[in-house]
Amino acid sequence: MKQYDYIILGAGASGLMLAFRMSQDSFFDEKSILIIDQEKDKGNDRTWCYWEDGCGEWDDLLTKTWPKVFFGCEAFSKTITITPCSYKMIRSEKFYDNLWSSIDLKTNITFIEDSVTKYSEVDKGVTIDTNKSTYFGLKLLNSIPNKTVYETQQKYPVLQQHFMGWFVKTKTDCFDDSVASFMDFNIPQNGNTRFMYVLPIDKNMALFEYTLFSKDLLKHSEYEDAIKDYLKQKKITDFEILEKEIGSIPMTSFKFEELNSKSILNIGTAGGWTKASTGYTFNNTSKKTKDLVAFLKTENDLTQFSKRTKFWFYDLLFLDVLANNNEKGSTVFASMFKKVNANTILKFLDEESTFSQELKIMLSVSPKLFLSAVFKRIFKS
Repeated sequence: MKQYDYIILGAGASGLMLAFRMSQDSFFDEKSILIIDQEKDKGNDRTWCYWEDGCGEWDDLLTKTWPKVFFGCEAFSKTITITPCSYKMIRSEKFYDNLWSSIDLKTNITFIEDSVTKYSEVDKGVTIDTNKSTYFGLKLLNSIPNKTVYETQQKYPVLQQHFMGWFVKTKTDCFDDSVASFMDFNIPQNGNTRFMYVLPIDKNMALFEYTLFSKDLLKHSEYEDAIKDYLKQKKITDFEILEKEIGSIPMTSFKFEELNSKSILNIGTAGGWTKASTGYTFNNTSKKTKDLVAFLKTENDLTQFSKRTKFWFYDLLFLDVLANNNEKGSTVFASMFKKVNANTILKFLDEESTFSQELKIMLSVSPKLFLSAVFKRIFKS
């Protein structure tokens, strides 16, 4: 059984970003690193978006940026300039190819195309069983989520950000490609939090994504019918569908850090790196992988890496509200965007806000809903 210093399970955003950062740091040049995934060439299986102030690390890989976002619902609609921030989009194929081009140059990093069946912590490390072999690592960095663990527990709510997206091309110019529709709630809510998310790549191509924050997924046809209805609503009838994407991202404040051990650290969605209240993952993963590389160089117990902050509790309360009042999501978001500066909201969602900014956001939404969530959570505890 060959031994590795580090084994990374999964070569999606978090696993690959971590491997890339390790490949760029001379500390790891003498360390053996194994990456295991079912496939290396994943193509455009993901579209990631995030907001950022000014230039950033991944700007060379961007598909599109927008200086303005649109928020819309029956009670409040507005196009908002978010400078000095911009809203940024990356397609996964370009991201994967760029990072692999650096990782593949490192002789100490090995990739194996295989499926993991189980892994177990043993004395001084971890054994990983796959369909083809067994491996031993001193440290395991796992990005493959175990959904059963958080979906079967009852202590913390679990919603899904589930969606279907169509990349649509029109024959004539139909889109203002300076504005990303962040949330458009002007669609039937049907007892849930439902909105359209529209990202115009240029004046005649855009991603239309029907998105829900709710507990249960829909039938495939329901997502498609909703996109068709929205396109009709916008008087877009002559178009071609270039690509489709579908996905579901867990939104939960489950204590993922309790799954870690001395030699095993869960990363990415498996480690709770997804922002629980929004489903955004990419920017947080970028920050966390930087922090993790610095932490690994200390060679400490991996249980010491993850630390909960006040934002974990904010997310928990927000999810309690959405889980118990799913039909009121549009009202909650509208109140926030109507009363608080958009850049303040973005700082809050990036967990970089001050307490005074957080207080403004908390006071902008229904006190009754959140006070009820606070008291119920205290009672549960």
